[in-house]
Amino acid sequence: MPEIYSFRQGQADGNGSMAVLLGAKGAGLAEMARLGLPVPPGFTIPTTCCNAVLESHGIPPSLEAAVEQAISDLGQTTGLIFGDSNAPLLVSVRSGSRVSMPGMMDTVLNLGLTDATCEGLARSSGSRIFALDCYVRLVEMFGSVVKGIDRHLFEDARERVQSSQNRDHLEDKDQREQTLQGVLQSHKELYLKHTKHDFPQDAQQQLWEAIRAVFSSWNSARARKYRTIHKISNDWGTAVNVCAMVFGNR
Repeated sequence: MPEIYSFRQGQADGNGSMAVLLGAKGAGLAEMARLGLPVPPGFTIPTTCCNAVLESHGIPPSLEAAVEQAISDLGQTTGLIFGDSNAPLLVSVRSGSRVSMPGMMDTVLNLGLTDATCEGLARSSGSRIFALDCYVRLVEMFGSVVKGIDRHLFEDARERVQSSQNRDHLEDKDQREQTLQGVLQSHKELYLKHTKHDFPQDAQQQLWEAIRAVFSSWNSARARKYRTIHKISNDWGTAVNVCAMVFGNR
């Protein structure tokens, strides 16, 4: 089974010298956690898994089992449960090679939000506006970053919904909630139109699609061109960093 490198404040399986295996971001997170700095808990899928996944065109069962265990362990650390409708654990997914390069997948935040877990987040946070805002951000990022939908289409859809509202009442709580609900619906419709599928209502599906997208981005045209110019080996691969969400918009 592939080794997954977990980290939390005061404890880490890796350290700052392991950029070859953990990527620069993963090694940095591990070192900060090891030193006791307040980093969000999470885990890193090492670079060695990247080429294996790309060559096999699928996720090996051993890696799937290792990540599922890491997600379960992360839930125990945070006291939350990935995909749970009452106390949902939400995560971010980031790429991370040993050197930064163009063409790699951007970060996706709030993975794990669905119709059911959004309601759970609303209850646990005490704010449905906050939960809806997080859900809107996820659909927009997942659609553009993982599925390749033009981000401007989501921005235009958001503007259309907001423009249709009475701007004299945008600070009203009920009006803001209604606006966010409308933006969420428009984003879901845009996602369906461009992917021919509804937005995933399974947290595990969201996670694995994001992980596959990180690995696939290693072979994006921009990344390959950059590596050719700078004489970087295609065998380096990228790591995947999964962290529990910490919210700056709460």
